[in-house]
Amino acid sequence: MTDFDTIDYFTDPSLVPDPHPYFDHLRSKCPVTREPNYGVLAVTGYDEAAVVLKDSDTYSSCIAVAGPFPPLPFTPEGDDITDQITEHRSQMPMFEHMVTMDPPDHTYARSLLNRLLTPSRLKENEDFMWRLADEVLDDFIDAGRCEFLTAYAKPFSLLVIADMLGVPEEDHEEFRTVLGAPRPGANVGSLDHSDLVGANPLEWLDEKFIKYLEDRRKDPRDDVLTALATAKYPDGSTPPVIEVVRSATFLFAAGQETTTKLLSASMRVLGDHPEIQERLRRDRTRIPVFVEEALRMDAPVKSQFRLAKKNTKIGDIDVPAGTTLMICPGAVNRDPNRFDNPHDFDLDRKNVREHIAFGRGVHSCPGGPLARVEGRVSIERILDRMGDIAIDEELHGPPGNRTYNYEPTFILRGLTDVNITFTPIR
Repeated sequence: MTDFDTIDYFTDPSLVPDPHPYFDHLRSKCPVTREPNYGVLAVTGYDEAAVVLKDSDTYSSCIAVAGPFPPLPFTPEGDDITDQITEHRSQMPMFEHMVTMDPPDHTYARSLLNRLLTPSRLKENEDFMWRLADEVLDDFIDAGRCEFLTAYAKPFSLLVIADMLGVPEEDHEEFRTVLGAPRPGANVGSLDHSDLVGANPLEWLDEKFIKYLEDRRKDPRDDVLTALATAKYPDGSTPPVIEVVRSATFLFAAGQETTTKLLSASMRVLGDHPEIQERLRRDRTRIPVFVEEALRMDAPVKSQFRLAKKNTKIGDIDVPAGTTLMICPGAVNRDPNRFDNPHDFDLDRKNVREHIAFGRGVHSCPGGPLARVEGRVSIERILDRMGDIAIDEELHGPPGNRTYNYEPTFILRGLTDVNITFTPIR
């Protein structure tokens, strides 16, 4: 029996296939409890997580992508370390990207995406998705079997976000080739701590988008890249190109990761639960709920981090300034105080949209609406084009004794592969 009181969540690979018994153990002790190896406060309760994620005045996102690794570049001093964070921010992982910023810098960076994530642009992108889904399916549908991430989830999610950001269609194949493997950010939170945020995972994207946006500032056109290139800060000032690029490329990498994980988790459910698959075939109106429940059951981010800027409390728990907090969406989304029978996949769950797979507060995922549409469109077309979807028993084992591999990180929750068989429908 695993000793959850001493196991090291940040290094032990035994927790990767199924972290939920560990999360349940932490929650049973207290919704906010101190992890024994690094002194991190683990937040596994729904209400407590909502408090932390919504309070950017008290909790900084400066350590969002690495948690307690590497250690802080300073020793916290006093009841309020806001000034220390500001002084040393440039020494922290991925400090230049939106995910680690706090207001007002985060507000300014996120505002650059407002020109992009508009209802009309989302509708145009959805029209592209319907065409793309069939094009990707056409590449392998006749085979009757595939490794789903490689065949569909990765290329579909990559090209959707490329279209969303206005990447010229003639460059789509280059993006698919360069970014197909490894995926940007695939090493985030590695268990050996050797490559916590990937080897500059956004470098290639940064270079491409700098060229795009510099060109559009010199020669504006009627396209999405021009809208990005000419975006203004809330005060009307023009941001440096690199700041627009960083907002765009982080959305690119994060959006691709989120959707790939959502689609692969969804396919595992369809293959492992033929009764759910059959119900969706009979009633397509349940697909949006299916997508939400897939997100709740397997949030693409299973842990995220905040640093307490000031002495504070969460409930009765003292939180000194300088404390690292680990909010666990993988645990929060299965809190029995919020979700009935939380470990069951339920197509009739009334409050499923209350999950925090896309976060809460100012750092809620800007690509959440996009990922939801990608999930809905993909499941719709997959059910249209694939009959009798089943998990490949030769590679994953029989029902009741499956073996699945997940990315070995303490931050992300994603299958490395899911092999399926199906009857082609033309």
